[in-house]
Amino acid sequence: MYLLIPAAGMGKRMGSDRNKLLLTLHGKPLLAWTLLAAMQSRAIIWIGIMAQPEDFEDIREIITAINALKPVQIIQGGETRQKSVYNGLQSLPEGAQTVLIHDGARCLATPELFDRCAAALATCQGFIAAIPVKDTIKIVDSKGWIEDTPDRSRLWAAQTPQGFQVKLLKECHEQGRKLAWEVTDDAALLEKCGFPVKIVVGEETNLKITTPGDLAIAEYILSQRLP
Repeated sequence: MYLLIPAAGMGKRMGSDRNKLLLTLHGKPLLAWTLLAAMQSRAIIWIGIMAQPEDFEDIREIITAINALKPVQIIQGGETRQKSVYNGLQSLPEGAQTVLIHDGARCLATPELFDRCAAALATCQGFIAAIPVKDTIKIVDSKGWIEDTPDRSRLWAAQTPQGFQVKLLKECHEQGRKLAWEVTDDAALLEKCGFPVKIVVGEETNLKITTPGDLAIAEYILSQRLP
């Protein structure tokens, strides 16, 4: 299984002036924790990291520091996550048939989640890790008035990894470029192209580090895991 990690963004909502994946969590950069889990996965054999050139040297140092035993390639990222994934797909080794895409900011994903997601591609062309929504969700108009309350039993919060057949995902990305679609995850491209996408149950602790509050929660979760 091949893994692509979009890591080309900044930490604006984190209030950081640098890539948030270089911020530290229990003494290691966020990206290091993501890579360590990928290294422990039985299924993953190759990793590509899409980043901006100014972060290349820091990422090389992270790869060296964790003593990476699997091939890791740094790839030029794009202006958006969608463009970064497109670049990553073009850089996959020849013969890659399936790929997992995992946001580097979800640094608490476990090796078991990666393996479970990799196995799911034996039964579908595309999937996303997700968890059932616990809160009641309100649909609100531009003026702040509630328009609807959807049935919570059918709502799932999307996570990553998301996994796909490489050939199909490349075709959907090309269609997206041709029609100028802008999406926030790769599953949306398959949906727009009319292909079914399956749910794989994710992990409650697989949160995305976006704000300083998220970082504090991640510190606590990780402290419960470490010896």
